[in-house]
Amino acid sequence: MAVTTKWRQHIENWQSSGLSQAEYCLQQRINVRTFAARLCDYRKRPSTESVALVPVQIVAAAPATAAIVFTHVHGHRLELSPSVPAGWVAELLRCLA
Repeated sequence: MAVTTKWRQHIENWQSSGLSQAEYCLQQRINVRTFAARLCDYRKRPSTESVALVPVQIVAAAPATAAIVFTHVHGHRLELSPSVPAGWVAELLRCLA
């Protein structure tokens, strides 16, 4: 069955209401089973939205410039490039511990 404008409006109102189907139907004095059937029809209908391709431009990501900085309680600082392998940093921390 085709979804009429009336049912489409009810469905859209229900979706924006935040109510359950049963609550909306009770409030609007609509049969719950009829509403569920119209909702099923509504969801099965072919989409009326047109599909279009949108041109995009891909640009290279900006290189990360933030450094990894370790600061010791006595003021010593170790600044590493983000490109330093995580395994190397882990080994360094194990040696310093």
